[in-house]
Amino acid sequence: MKTVAVIGASPDRRKFGNKAVRAFAEAGYNVVPITPHHAEIEGKRAYATVTDYPDRIDLATVYLPPAIGETVLDSLAAKGIADVWFNPGADSGTLIARANALGLKPIRGCSIIGIGMSPSQF
Repeated sequence: MKTVAVIGASPDRRKFGNKAVRAFAEAGYNVVPITPHHAEIEGKRAYATVTDYPDRIDLATVYLPPAIGETVLDSLAAKGIADVWFNPGADSGTLIARANALGLKPIRGCSIIGIGMSPSQF
């Protein structure tokens, strides 16, 4: 089972940071919500950063504004998470260039659609 970090996870079921938690869980992933603001999202323990999670993370999906997203790139690289989805509104040219420079593999697009689901399902 692959582990995905949902960075910018939210308890608000209307937000994509919550829809992604539910979509990836339904698709069979081990979901790790990442947010410094909540201890739990959708019944799953949340972590403030990816480096706080003790085990391996296979990929990440980011739901943060680009300026904030840039602040998590170093921790993604340090954790060894190569595949990183930058969802609509979470990417910028500067962020993608920095991700590439750190050896990350940025994927621009909706990660929920990327796993064969639709955000409208959630």
